[in-house]
Amino acid sequence: MSEPLDARAAAGQFRFSGEVLALAPHGNGHINDTYLVTCRAPGAPMRYVLQQINRNVFRDPVAVMENIERVTAHLAAQLADEPDRARRALALIPARDGRNWHEDGHGEIWRAYQYIEKARAYETATSARQAFQAARAFGRFQQQLASLPLPRLRETIPDFHHTPKRFAVLKQAIASDAKNRARLAKAEIEFALAHESIAGVLLGAHLPERITHNDTKFNNVLLDETTGEGICVIDLDTVMPGLVLYDFGDMVRTTTSPAAEDEQDLSKVTMQFSLFEALVRGYLEAAGGFLTAGERQFLAFSGKLVTFEVGIRFLADFLAGDTYFKIHREGHNLDRCRTQFKLVESIEGQEEKMNRLAESMAG
Repeated sequence: MSEPLDARAAAGQFRFSGEVLALAPHGNGHINDTYLVTCRAPGAPMRYVLQQINRNVFRDPVAVMENIERVTAHLAAQLADEPDRARRALALIPARDGRNWHEDGHGEIWRAYQYIEKARAYETATSARQAFQAARAFGRFQQQLASLPLPRLRETIPDFHHTPKRFAVLKQAIASDAKNRARLAKAEIEFALAHESIAGVLLGAHLPERITHNDTKFNNVLLDETTGEGICVIDLDTVMPGLVLYDFGDMVRTTTSPAAEDEQDLSKVTMQFSLFEALVRGYLEAAGGFLTAGERQFLAFSGKLVTFEVGIRFLADFLAGDTYFKIHREGHNLDRCRTQFKLVESIEGQEEKMNRLAESMAG
């Protein structure tokens, strides 16, 4: 992470309530540096989330912030009549110069949100009810943004969910083998090459473009600590035009397996059918009203495709020398790849049953 001194200086540039009492690293995201800021305020301390945007990933951080400004403002308007509206959408804290972000002396871009109290994110779903709540929250998020007026949102990472291009990057990484690591990933390379034919299925299905989250990991929904309700979708950097099925597929990838994304014991990795069923029910309850027949058709397949896509991204990054995803041990990205590919195999073993369920519910 950045030096805490840099984060403390950045914190001083936002209109927080009261002086900063404490600042500490927060969460375990792969991309941005995130801090929890506690401030002195009348009555009780106030907490905020402070983030430095990773410019290696988001080459145009101002475009990211412009998207987030529009999205959060639209969500706030959609929630205007809800009694708990302050907890149901992220709210940007303005910087002292009036913008919704701060650029420091090194050219780094910082932003801050109001911290949502009495809610938390979970790394893995422990019940069908949690899966249902997360899927309903993401479906509601898509439904609320369906009415966002033009102009079109900026593409913060062009071709983010363009699986054929992701596969081309993998092939290039295999061919160049810049770090002499291909020998360590022979089985994973063979698995990837054997599945190349699925890469272009969704992009070739002529599905409608919508506003999507594009990073619908289970831990990107906050669940109310008392009721368990999915109340707020977070991590909005990749909200941009896309296909809703990539969102649903990433829910399947990150919610249905009890194993962590980087689990080394692959016997723990499995697609739990009961959680898939809960995802379909929750998602269709919120988003079913605007989905086309074509989108409904690929609900089960999307889980396999997105899991495969993320697996080949981890594999390509491992082969290239770990230049994109943060790692915490040697071979970390290869472990992540193996977990994804094992989940693909588990989905394939249940795909026919998954399709029958999705068809019956979508119908």
